[in-house]
Amino acid sequence: MIGAALIAGMGSVGHAAQRDPVYANARAAGQVGEQTDGYLGTIGAVPAEVRDMVRDINIRRKAAYTRQAGNQSTVEQFAFVSGCNLIARTEPGEMYQTPGGGWQKRGASPPERDPRCI
Repeated sequence: MIGAALIAGMGSVGHAAQRDPVYANARAAGQVGEQTDGYLGTIGAVPAEVRDMVRDINIRRKAAYTRQAGNQSTVEQFAFVSGCNLIARTEPGEMYQTPGGGWQKRGASPPERDPRCI
């Protein structure tokens, strides 16, 4: 149930962000990555334009998580499951946060995810 809701809820946020050239460039440059908590993070020193874009995406993600969580789970639980799925969908060369909190560039292998991810 949560997985289906995640796909429906994140589709609009993800697609809108992917059309944004600032997002695409920052992702390709390794300036942003998927965090374990379901939000987008910045990596290192990034331009204000990238910070603003990440803040905007995260505001939209939180709103989507809040709508989708409903009475089924907390917003934080829903965001965590979303983070598991978003990290799983990263492409080789993209950055993601490991369970230990560090940043990792995805290689050809599946990304390292929290053991609680299903």
